[in-house]
Amino acid sequence: MLALAFTFPAGRYHATPWDRHVNEGAVAWPPEPWRILRGLIATWHHKVKHFGKHDEKTLLTLVEALSGELPQYRLPPASHSHTRHYMPQFAAGKTSLVFDAFAAIGRQDSLTVIWQNIDLPDPQRALLDDLLSAMGYLGRAESWVEAKRVSEAPKPDCRPGEAAVDISTGEFLGELVTLHAPLPEDEYQSLRAEFLADAKARKKLGSTLPDNLLAALSVDTADLRKVGWSQPPAARKVSYLRPPHALHPRRAAPPAKVRKVVAVNFVLDGKPLPRVEDSLRMGELMRIATMSQCKRIFGEAHVPSVFSGHRLPAENRHGHAFYLPWDSDGDGKLDRVLVYVAGGMSDSEQQALLRVQKLWNQEGVEWRLVFEGSGTPAVAERITMKNRTWRSVTPYLHPWHVKKRFSIEDQIRRECRERGLPEPLAVQPLEQIDVGRNRKRRPIHFHRFRSRRGLSQPDRLGSFWCLTFPEPVDGPLALGFACHFGLGLFAPESSA
Repeated sequence: MLALAFTFPAGRYHATPWDRHVNEGAVAWPPEPWRILRGLIATWHHKVKHFGKHDEKTLLTLVEALSGELPQYRLPPASHSHTRHYMPQFAAGKTSLVFDAFAAIGRQDSLTVIWQNIDLPDPQRALLDDLLSAMGYLGRAESWVEAKRVSEAPKPDCRPGEAAVDISTGEFLGELVTLHAPLPEDEYQSLRAEFLADAKARKKLGSTLPDNLLAALSVDTADLRKVGWSQPPAARKVSYLRPPHALHPRRAAPPAKVRKVVAVNFVLDGKPLPRVEDSLRMGELMRIATMSQCKRIFGEAHVPSVFSGHRLPAENRHGHAFYLPWDSDGDGKLDRVLVYVAGGMSDSEQQALLRVQKLWNQEGVEWRLVFEGSGTPAVAERITMKNRTWRSVTPYLHPWHVKKRFSIEDQIRRECRERGLPEPLAVQPLEQIDVGRNRKRRPIHFHRFRSRRGLSQPDRLGSFWCLTFPEPVDGPLALGFACHFGLGLFAPESSA
């Protein structure tokens, strides 16, 4: 195995793809194998060959070896960025807008290029080490680089591939990008012989088709374009699969720290506002929107557990977020969404949550979210105020199967014990509830089924209850199946 590590001290990698205009703002990422080899060759001509330690034949065999296999990559976090310059023209007072696009990379982050099946002999390895130590830039001259050969390489995450999706399993394999790689020596010689066999082509293109791969990779780009090459003759286009959002801004998952803010409340705005009966649908939409923002910021593999509910200890079943839509004015319409995390949220998690600015459903209906307050659950006092008696706002769906000695009432009592709440003195069933403007509703009027397929749902009907505790308890209080998405929500009796 051969592995090279590149770091970019200026935090930028500049490289415009061959067939793109500079003002398109495109960046060839990862660095193309063709470009890496040209960088090594340029370093040889400008620096290393003058030392007299190596001969050009060793360079030729090194180039042929590296051209014989497509490398794989381990990419550092990067983002697509650019600056704009107004360049002066020959005419006085005239300027031209130029976009200077680049990949922004951490100054200490390494990009690793890996040839899995290449093992260089000592002369080639010594030459490569000298080339890497003398290399000053990769891509454009602004892309300062420090390069070295490494003995151990991380697992690659960017590989050659032709399909972004595995047809047999439906698994998403990665984002498909096209890179230029050098032709293997035998393929280049076949291409060269084919062109030179035609007298007209030989006259026009012969100067750009030298007799070996090293010389072919050394031909100046301006000379290639001058005679009309649509791509370098010593290169081929290769499809690679790189991680999705490889050039999107993101932050590392924040370190664990003391959390203080446990609740964030939003105003829900739109026409028409959803009904209380659609609480479950809106709770799921809020989680989807939150997860989407977290994936953009932290990366899909580092979504905070407090929002996803994944990777939590078995005993911490309800330590993640409750997404609770609620009706603040009693008119039967949902106009608020409370996100409650009992253990609290870090600053970066709060910022991710505040980036959620709208919800939308599959029918194309959108609602705007406006931040109203954060801190303690008191930001949603109507459903969190300390009280002894709590009444159902949405149907309670029992989370376990009902048995002869394990009734719905028994399940409510068990849930209260497991949540650290005092066991209710009284658990009374309610036939119906008032959802606003004297609209009486039974559980059957509410949406009661999660959109996620394959979930075990012991209760498909639901029920309403009034709970009386021996002492006042704090809200929010949500119990039962889908309680993290708005079902099983209770409110203090005075505001229910």
